[in-house]
Amino acid sequence: MRGLGLAATLRLGLFQGCLGCLAVIFSGLLNRVMITELAFPGLLVGGALAFEQFVAPARILFGQISDAHPIAGRYRLPYIWLGTLLFCCFSVASVPLIFAVGRLLDAGSSIPLALGVSALCGLFALYGLSISMATTPYLALVIDRTTEAERPRAVGVIWCMLTVGIVIGAILIAVSLKGLDGVTDPALLEPALLGFMVKVAVAVLALTLVATTGSEPSGRLHTWAGDGSPSPGRDDAITLAQSWTLITSSRQVLVFFAFLMCFTLGLFLQDPILESYGAQVFGMPIAATASLNAFWGVGTLAGLLLAGIWLVPRLGKLAAARLGCQLIVVTLGLLVLCGFSGRVPLLNAVLLLFGLAAGIGTNSALVLMLDLTLPRAAGTFVGVWGLAQALSRALGKVFGGGLLDLAQQLQRRLQLGEDPFPAFALVLVVEMVVASLALVLLARLNLRRFREDTGVSLSKVLALELG
Repeated sequence: MRGLGLAATLRLGLFQGCLGCLAVIFSGLLNRVMITELAFPGLLVGGALAFEQFVAPARILFGQISDAHPIAGRYRLPYIWLGTLLFCCFSVASVPLIFAVGRLLDAGSSIPLALGVSALCGLFALYGLSISMATTPYLALVIDRTTEAERPRAVGVIWCMLTVGIVIGAILIAVSLKGLDGVTDPALLEPALLGFMVKVAVAVLALTLVATTGSEPSGRLHTWAGDGSPSPGRDDAITLAQSWTLITSSRQVLVFFAFLMCFTLGLFLQDPILESYGAQVFGMPIAATASLNAFWGVGTLAGLLLAGIWLVPRLGKLAAARLGCQLIVVTLGLLVLCGFSGRVPLLNAVLLLFGLAAGIGTNSALVLMLDLTLPRAAGTFVGVWGLAQALSRALGKVFGGGLLDLAQQLQRRLQLGEDPFPAFALVLVVEMVVASLALVLLARLNLRRFREDTGVSLSKVLALELG
């Protein structure tokens, strides 16, 4: 790759791998501990974790800031480093706070509990802000360093590294916490989880510095033209108000925004309840439920490679994205059906297939996302697309946990027995419907019209600024 060589892409992708590792530990493990070991209500867990995504509008701001305000001559790296330091600190702080809220739940004191829950939501919001600060400039840096022709390969490599990180995170949980299988005493769980999280956070911070140091030269930003030559820098960086005018100027922007929301929600609605699904329906211990993410991750890795190397070049971006969405709907149906058997090997196999479908859809959607980004406003557009994904992740956490609570209450009121499967099945069926809606929206996307509308809009915005 002329803008970003393969070795540099692999090294830069190490940052995504670190994010994937921390994400599966922070979200998956803490979900499991809060719902199963500490008996938090599902809606509380999903609602609190959703605050990580509710602050997603800040992605647009961070993107615009990184476009317009360099630090020490660099537009991207300082924000990536600061964001990484902050989210590592917040991930460590989450462990003692979760157990403190668990003690307040047991005590049943309303005012201290309300304060504890508010603090938990605030911590997750700060974690989300720091993630936004790091990842939005990171994706803009990928656009800065690659041509349109290079991006499918770069996306495939970088998101493969993300998936590798997810798998490594799941393996770390399974190996490091195997001695906690069957342990429910918070006095034993808290120090073990805190020590584990500290080690992970230190490793993530160190690897991020290794991955990104030297990836952005100092001086003016430049992007790469379609022929691989560098294009002019961004002396004309647009303001936040002009950014909003640009992103609301085209109906196609709104269509793609809605597609990204439905696509991401169709992947992650089960996210807050997946490990509890394994625990309650399939009887899996804590270390074994962590392995569910490993099967999903291996499948996703295969899907990313398959899409990046063969499907997207052969079928095209839109057709590959359509195929990915269709496969996601089918495999979600299989995830429901395997619950009738209660067999762990079948669940693992289905999650492998679900990951394969997710990898195909994710690679195609990401290539579309980066292609539907104007180079001269890369941070702004990446912020908008990141906002769509983050909002849907937030809705997934809230609705995933909330739907589970609602289904369990209906089951008790209607005296339908104690079988936990129907409540989890409802969440998965709703997820199938959302993934189907993503297919409908994808059919309404017109790439040529998008580029024409946004290109004209950017010219108008810059003309107004100069005039």
